[in-house]
Amino acid sequence: MLIKDLGPAVVSVWDGLRPITKKMLAGAMRSGGANFTSPSQKFSYDAHADWEVSRLLTALDEQSKTAAVKKDSEKLGEIAELAETCVRVLEAQSGSAEVFIQLAERALKKHDYNKLDKLSDRLFERFSAAEIAEIVRQTEMPQIRAIAYETLSMLPVQTLVPLLEDPLYSDIGASSLEQKAYEYESEEARDALEHYFPDSELMGE
Repeated sequence: MLIKDLGPAVVSVWDGLRPITKKMLAGAMRSGGANFTSPSQKFSYDAHADWEVSRLLTALDEQSKTAAVKKDSEKLGEIAELAETCVRVLEAQSGSAEVFIQLAERALKKHDYNKLDKLSDRLFERFSAAEIAEIVRQTEMPQIRAIAYETLSMLPVQTLVPLLEDPLYSDIGASSLEQKAYEYESEEARDALEHYFPDSELMGE
C-alpha cells in the first residue's frame, strides 16, 4: 500500500504523524485481523498518538466517500484496510470520549451492532466516570448517550459521587445515581442522592 495513492487529505495527515505513530500503525497493519489487541510494547501510546490516529481515521473515512475512490475498488479496499487498522488501535488503546463517539458513530452508520456491543464493553472496562459523562455531554446521538448512561449506572456509587461535585457533570451524575437507586434498587445510591439533594424532587415519591 502506498499512502501517496490514497488521496491528498490522507497524505497530508499521514505526513504530519510522528515517526513513532507511523511505525505503530505499520506494525498493526502487519499483525492484522481481530487478534490485534495492542501495539508492540516498544511503542508507547499517549494522548497525542490517540489524536493522530483519530485524525487519520477521519481523513480516511472522508476520502472513502469521494466519487473517484468509490469507482476504484482497489483504492477503496486499501483505504478500508488502513481505516480498520486505525479502528483496532483506537479500540485497544483509547480512553477518550471523542474517540469513543467517533467509533460508535461509525458502528451505527454501518449497522454493526456487534462492534457497538464490544465498544460498550470497553467503555465499562477502561473509561473513567468523568470520561463517560463527557460522552453523554458531547454526543448528539441518543443511542450513544443511552450506552454511556447505562455504563454509568453499572459503576460503583463511590465512583459516581465525584461527578456530583463537578458543575459540568453534576446533572449526569445525579441521573445515573437515580437510575441506580430506582431501577437497580441501590440503597447506597438513594443515600447519596439524599445527601447531595436533600430538598430535591429527585427523590420523588
